[in-house]
Amino acid sequence: MNQSSAAKLVTTQPSQPPSLQLAALTRLCKASADSLRLLVLRVLRKDSFGVSELCSIFDIRQPALSHHLKVLSSAGLVAARREANSIFYRRSEMGQHPDLEALQNSIFNTVDKIDLPMDIQQRLLDMHRQREKNSSTFFQLNAHKFQQQQDLIASYEQYADIAVQVLQDAPLKHYRTALEVGPGDGSFLLELAPMFDNVVALDNAPNMLEKAQNRSASAGLQNIDFILDDTSSPKLKNLQADCAIINMVLHHTPAPGQVLRDVGACLAPGGIVLITELCNHDQGWARENCGDLWLGFDPAELAQWAMEAGLSDITSVHLAQRNGFQVQVRLFGRL
Repeated sequence: MNQSSAAKLVTTQPSQPPSLQLAALTRLCKASADSLRLLVLRVLRKDSFGVSELCSIFDIRQPALSHHLKVLSSAGLVAARREANSIFYRRSEMGQHPDLEALQNSIFNTVDKIDLPMDIQQRLLDMHRQREKNSSTFFQLNAHKFQQQQDLIASYEQYADIAVQVLQDAPLKHYRTALEVGPGDGSFLLELAPMFDNVVALDNAPNMLEKAQNRSASAGLQNIDFILDDTSSPKLKNLQADCAIINMVLHHTPAPGQVLRDVGACLAPGGIVLITELCNHDQGWARENCGDLWLGFDPAELAQWAMEAGLSDITSVHLAQRNGFQVQVRLFGRL
């Protein structure tokens, strides 16, 4: 038998005993044979939600929803992640049984073509608006304590040098326009302005944007445009950025995956995205004290969102853990 024939034989042989395959197939069919569970999968298409959030979106009591989530989890269709005292659910892109991945992907693809009922769409929109409001309100009220709050988790000095080095080593052909999402007090703008012809600083918190403007003015920088809005802003519609920077921002945003898709759409051909973010952690106090909506992210989660935004993974650096937090510096390029 030649190697080609052997390889075909290996790939066609079942990876599990028939009894386990049948049990897994039964669970998958059972889990997908319910309209509410299919809608849950649809809602989890590009985001993750806590149990209480899903209860609000579907207007259902927690015991009933927990039953459906248990069925979906048993079938490998959703994955759970604990954040402090809360559990968040997302779609499981990799099934527990490789032999069923084609069927699982077919279910996801079919579900994604379904239009959500208007009442669920509205409650989902309200949930995202509430998340955004919570984050924006925190920074409006605590802009004067920005440095103190930042130092509780990861100070700018901890990651700035590495982020700058990754950016300098990035395979950029042009240095015309850079976009920074959430520039904070403007520290990284001082690095970007000398490197690029033009810089766009985008923030949805007026107090924070004012701090960035004041710092840039004090440094004599004149090539920065400041925009008070989020990444869905129509002011970014015609932007062709060679580089986009998202430093320690995604864990404050209601829909991190959407932010990446918005930013990806603003990139010029060959553009890159530099992301500095927290790895997933269990420091629940960060929600109340630092305005965090997410307790960091698994590196694979960021890579998945980047891929969905049309970005490819170029390089990554993980910094030493400090105060229970580890920082990841990621570089992605437009496919």
